[in-house]
Amino acid sequence: MIFIGVGAGGCSISRLDGMFAKDGDVTASIPAAKTSPAVPTDSDLAFARNAASDVLTRGDKDASQPWENPETGARGSVTPLAQAYSSEGRTCRDFLASYVKGESQSWLQGAACQTGHGRWEIHTLKPWHQG
Repeated sequence: MIFIGVGAGGCSISRLDGMFAKDGDVTASIPAAKTSPAVPTDSDLAFARNAASDVLTRGDKDASQPWENPETGARGSVTPLAQAYSSEGRTCRDFLASYVKGESQSWLQGAACQTGHGRWEIHTLKPWHQG
């Protein structure tokens, strides 16, 4: 058994030798990939809006609602922010939605107000820009 371990170690070392130039420098490197944030499709936004309406309708404290669009592979979650407020006589609330597609990750900000039937109507949903 000791002989097998030594033999395997020798193979690993010989493979490492090929990675270095004669002067000891690494001969190759992989540059870091730069990905720009993915832009949500209308279909992605529809899934995020539905999740926002669902989580706001439940009204649970500190609740989040996951969402996923099986057509595009995009996914995320929606989390209500702060307390409800009144706007034009309706109860409204702001929320934040995560947006993940492939290697890209970003945030969306939104606002919704309650309709007469108790459901939430999403008024805005757009990329979040930190101020």
